[in-house]
Order: sequence, then structure tokens, then C-alpha cells
Amino acid sequence: MPRRLARPRDDRWIAGVCSGLARRFGVSSSVMRLIFVLSCLLPGPQFIVYLVLWVLLPNE
Repeated sequence: MPRRLARPRDDRWIAGVCSGLARRFGVSSSVMRLIFVLSCLLPGPQFIVYLVLWVLLPNE
């Protein structure tokens, strides 16, 4: 059974969104943060998506 999507309390930097996504998809938190930072170089609503996930994802 896959892990549910939630923000962990122990591996947070800002809000725990990248850590929650990393745990859900089985990737390292550092890799997910790097992917997010690199995606910010591309045009798009990355910051808005991050803020929405911050609000919508429950804490563990």
C-alpha cells in the first residue's frame, strides 16, 4: 500500500512539502528539493503550486 501524501514533522526545511512528496514517491528529500529548485528556472506556477500544497497537505 503506498504511503499517503502528508507533510512530515521531522524532515522539514520550509513547510515540508518536498519531504512529503519525496516520501510518497520513494525519492530522497534532497533530490526532490533539487528538482523543485531546478523547476523554478522554468516558466510556470511552481511557487503557487508549492503554496497550495502547503495549505492542503495535512501534517503527519
